Amino acid sequence: MITIPDEVLEFMKKFKDKGFEIYVVGGAVRNLLLKKKITNWDFTTSATPEEVQNLFTESFYHNGYGTVTVTENDSLYEVTPFRRESDYKDHRHPDKISWAKTLDEDLSRRDFTVNAIAHDGKNIIDPFNGQKDLKSKIVRAVGDPDKRFNEDALRLLRAIRLSSQLGFMIEEKTRVSIQKNANLITNISWERIRDEFLKILSSDYPSEGVVFLKNSGLLSFMLPEVDLCFMIPQKSPKRHHVFDVGTHLIQALKYCPSNDPITRFATLIHDVGKAETFRRDDDSGLITFYNHEVAGKNLAIKIADRFRLSNKEKEKLVRLVQYHQFTVSEIQTDKAVRRFIRSVGKEYLNDIIDLRFGDRIGSGAKPDSWRFDLFRRRLEEVQKQPFQIKDLKVSGNDVMEILKMKPGPRIGEILKDIFDKVVEKGLKNEKEILLKEVKKYS
Repeated sequence: MITIPDEVLEFMKKFKDKGFEIYVVGGAVRNLLLKKKITNWDFTTSATPEEVQNLFTESFYHNGYGTVTVTENDSLYEVTPFRRESDYKDHRHPDKISWAKTLDEDLSRRDFTVNAIAHDGKNIIDPFNGQKDLKSKIVRAVGDPDKRFNEDALRLLRAIRLSSQLGFMIEEKTRVSIQKNANLITNISWERIRDEFLKILSSDYPSEGVVFLKNSGLLSFMLPEVDLCFMIPQKSPKRHHVFDVGTHLIQALKYCPSNDPITRFATLIHDVGKAETFRRDDDSGLITFYNHEVAGKNLAIKIADRFRLSNKEKEKLVRLVQYHQFTVSEIQTDKAVRRFIRSVGKEYLNDIIDLRFGDRIGSGAKPDSWRFDLFRRRLEEVQKQPFQIKDLKVSGNDVMEILKMKPGPRIGEILKDIFDKVVEKGLKNEKEILLKEVKKYS
C-alpha cells in the first residue's frame, strides 16, 4: 500500500475531471514502493501536450518527447502523453515519436520493470511484474533486453546505476545482454556517460557499480586506464600490497569515506599511473612503480577531458591524484607540512585525507594508524599559522607608521623577515607581539 500526497492527487484530479487518464510513473512510483524520497514527479496521460497546456496557465513545452512541465503548488510536475516509438538508428533517440492510445503501450517501451509501474491515484498498474523485481532486488529489462539496449545504449549504464543506487542485482538475461552490447556505449555522448557515471560514484554502492562496469565490459570503453590495472600485480618482496592494482583501486573506492563523486573518482584512478611505471627486478622479484603519481597526473588530465568535467572538477581530480602519495611521518617539520598544504590546497585537504584513508584500507592496512591520526592533527595545527605575508596580524601601514617610513621595497623586506620568524621560529602571530617586533627594525 502506498500513499500519494494530497497535492499530487489534486493535480491528477484536474485531468480526470476533463476526461483524461493520468498516472504517476517511473522513478516516483518505484521510490514510493521502496519508501524513498521523491525528487521528481513524472506522469503519463492520454492528453496531448496542447491539451495539458490548456489545463494549466503556468506550463511550458519545448521538447520533441511531448513532455510538458507544469508549475503547480510551488512544485514542478512533468507530464508526457502515452507514447510509442519507432526504431532507434543512432542507438539513443527514436527516429519518430507518436502518441499511443493506451497505458500498456507506453509502459512497454520503458527500460526496466521497476520503472514500468504506474499508479492512477488509487491502484497500481504493473504489467511487467516490477513490484516482484523490487521485492527480489533485481534490475530486469522490459521485454527483450537486446532490443531495449539497441534502442538506447545509455540504458547499459542506467542498469548499473540503478543496481548501485538500490543495491540490486542485475537479472541474468539482462546482464548477458549488457555484456553482449557493451560496445554500443560508443554511440553515447561523453556528457551523458559522465552524468550516469558520477551517479554511480555518488550511490550507496559505488565500488560494486564499478565491478559491474568491469564485468560487463563497459569499463574498457569508459576507463581503459583502470581496466588495464587489473593485469598489473603488486604483491612482491618488501611490498605491503596484497591485491593487483585494479582490485586495489576498487577496494580503495569501497573504503573511501567521502560522499563527493569527484573525490571518489580520484580514489578510483589514483594509481592508474602504475601500469606504465611497472617494473619487476628479475633477481629479487621486487616490483616498483617509481613516479607513478606523475604518470597518474597526466592520465587524470586526459580522463577529466574525456569525461567533459568542468574546470573546477578537473582541477580537483588532477590535484588529488597528483599528490596522493604524500608522506605521513611523525618527524615531518611544520615547513614540510605547510608545503604539502600549499601544494594540495586547503579546500582539498579533507578530500585527499579521505582518498588516503581508502588507499590505506584498500591496501589491506588496519583502519587505525597513530601516524595517520597524528598527521591529521598536524594539518589542523599548522593551518592555524599564517601561510602568506598577508595573513600576518600586522600590515605595511603598521610598519610605515611605527618606523616613520615611506612606501618602498624595505617595507616588504621587513614583513618577509617577520613572516619567516613566525613560520620558522615560533614567533606568535598576535598583533601586539608583532608590533613590538616591528619596532626592532628602527
